[in-house]
Amino acid sequence: MGNSFQVQDRFADGAQYIGGRLRPGTSGRSHDVVNPATGKTVHTYELAGTADVDAAVAAARAAFPGWSGASPAERSEALHRFAAVLAEQADDFAYAESLQCGKPVKLSTEFDVPGTVDNASFFAGAARHLEGKSAAEYDGVHTSYVRREAIGVIGSIAPWNYPLQMAAWKVLPAIAAGNTIVLKPAEITPLTSLMFAQAATEAGIPDGVINIVNGAGKDAGEHLVGHPDVVMTSFTGSTAVGKRVAEIATSTVKRLHLELGGKAPFVVFDDADLEAAVHGAVAGSLINTGQDCTAATRAYVQRPLYDAFVQGVAELMETVRVGDPFAPATDLGPLISHAQRDRVAGFVERARAYATVVTGGEAPGGELAAGAYYRPTLIAGAAQDSEIVQAEIFGPVLVVLPFDTDDEGIALANDTPYGLAASAWSRDLYRANRATREIKAGCVWINDHIPIISEMPHGGYKASGFGKDMSSYSFEEYTQVKHVMYDNTAVARKDWHRTIFGDR
Repeated sequence: MGNSFQVQDRFADGAQYIGGRLRPGTSGRSHDVVNPATGKTVHTYELAGTADVDAAVAAARAAFPGWSGASPAERSEALHRFAAVLAEQADDFAYAESLQCGKPVKLSTEFDVPGTVDNASFFAGAARHLEGKSAAEYDGVHTSYVRREAIGVIGSIAPWNYPLQMAAWKVLPAIAAGNTIVLKPAEITPLTSLMFAQAATEAGIPDGVINIVNGAGKDAGEHLVGHPDVVMTSFTGSTAVGKRVAEIATSTVKRLHLELGGKAPFVVFDDADLEAAVHGAVAGSLINTGQDCTAATRAYVQRPLYDAFVQGVAELMETVRVGDPFAPATDLGPLISHAQRDRVAGFVERARAYATVVTGGEAPGGELAAGAYYRPTLIAGAAQDSEIVQAEIFGPVLVVLPFDTDDEGIALANDTPYGLAASAWSRDLYRANRATREIKAGCVWINDHIPIISEMPHGGYKASGFGKDMSSYSFEEYTQVKHVMYDNTAVARKDWHRTIFGDR
């Protein structure tokens, strides 16, 4: 894949998108976008400051009456055009996503970009199906119905692991429901979020409906969450930062949606298809170099299959091709940064004191030494309460533990603070159904791990947050339910008035 545009030229006017146009930030501080595969800077821009956040919120607030007042059909048509523009620019989006994130281009072209286009197409249709409860006379003398209305300006914060898809997940349900939005992406991965907003403008979505501010979390992010004209915050990121976001949001009594950390269990019962489980574990743990909050991180394998599973996963991991993200054959790219690579390596090095590194556990040298690479890693022999089992690592590391009874396997799966996703592997319908009921996670896959679809919700239990992305369920986050009641009697003196004045 060739570079179809020069990044510096594309964003020469700045890396803030406010009121339908690019503009520079006003913080007085610059930031480098670094290609994690090479360690080289690909773009330098000025970060957003609080004044930029204020301008973006003002643009969104000004656009809200017109956009929320548009008919569902008009919003739907605009979103259909948006999906078409995204599809036309697919190569550019894939290139920019791989450039800023280091993800293999086959992942960005076959997963990130088509998933984003599909999300846009889904919400183009869903925009016409915002429904309230049917009218009825519940007390016999009044007709009641429920309206579902847009709530106003949304302030959203997205992470660096899937910048394009997270922009879509935040923006699309919000604007399909008639809201306007200010999105703050991670400052280290600003490119595709800006391109996403530009594509919306090209599709005819009015200026100010989608605004992007690229700034640091401590100033731009916190100012956005606490802004008095922002009525809702949607945040995806770590549980630790999510707690800070919640603290700020609740102090201003605004609606809150959190999609936080994960530590997904991968439960293999003794009647599972071993080959399928081995392949699923490698794919599920290494997707996006393990930088996925739903990635398989804890494999619990019933003892009869344990040894064969460990051997099979180790052998398959060793065939995974680590290399240049733009090489078509590359399976695994670098981590997002050298700092993240070092963080992952720290977890593994500490685990050597109490567990066995079966394969991996090192950064490659040679021509990959300049990048933030880390080899696929399998760890065995750790205790359930150890750091490597309990903490979110966010890298290409899978820990495997044995279990004996079904009760034990499910209990171990639930034994972390998180509950975002999980999978269970079995040929037995009753075992599988039990797992879907008893594993406390927002998504439980059976005999697979990772696939997502626009029609189904994504969100967690416990410390993984609350609220849903994607699907029509996401409208619960982005709409206000209003009860409307009509009197049907045309009588001035109502019977209930006697409780306030006079007699029957």
